[in-house]
Amino acid sequence: MRLKDKVIIVTGGARGMGASHVKKLAGEGAKVVITDILEEEGARIAKDLGKNAMFIKQDVTDIADWKHVVEKTEETFGPVNVLVNNAGIDVPEQDLDNYSEETYLKVIAVNQHSVFYGMKYVVPSMKKAGGGSIVNISSLAGIIGAYKKIAYTASKFAVRGMTKAAAKELGEFGIRVNSIHPGFIRTPMTEHLINDELVQMFPLRREGHPEEVSDLVVFLASDESSYCTGAEFVIDGGMNA
Repeated sequence: MRLKDKVIIVTGGARGMGASHVKKLAGEGAKVVITDILEEEGARIAKDLGKNAMFIKQDVTDIADWKHVVEKTEETFGPVNVLVNNAGIDVPEQDLDNYSEETYLKVIAVNQHSVFYGMKYVVPSMKKAGGGSIVNISSLAGIIGAYKKIAYTASKFAVRGMTKAAAKELGEFGIRVNSIHPGFIRTPMTEHLINDELVQMFPLRREGHPEEVSDLVVFLASDESSYCTGAEFVIDGGMNA
């Protein structure tokens, strides 16, 4: 019960790594608010977890939705202690000279702007709570460039930078801000990229699993990481070594 009674919002929590985070956080005693555009999947997870979980349909690029999520969370469970900015999208590899502005802006809106909105709108609630922890899910592509993924790379580097800027600003209020940078983690979004030849390039000779990232999320959400802020936590099986 490392997170007993902590109120936590997890965006993109209906499947993949997000669903894994939700289950681990709830298992440690947290009151978890799951948000996603995938209504059926998100509602099912909340129902399975019981009274200490709630699903709210949310478009993370919509400011009104963010205000609603924070307000509903406070009404139901109280001030927010932890925000996990997990929602994100990717698109297939595309040549830079053919990359459409529409695609670029869509990726930036979901992966970058949503993180800004999330931090902005939970901060007043965290101040009421006397502090908190913001966990921004970036990517290894926020540390090194990803091949033919200009928008994805831009968005994930931005998340890393915003994390550091916010950490410097919010530390005096007892609000910690850190980013997590997963490498190849087997999820519905990445499984088409992972093969035996690829994983042999990693020092650990295997892909990662969502639960391993979730363990890191739990650590950063808990008081065990009380002196960690403004940092990037890479979890990539040694790929970047």
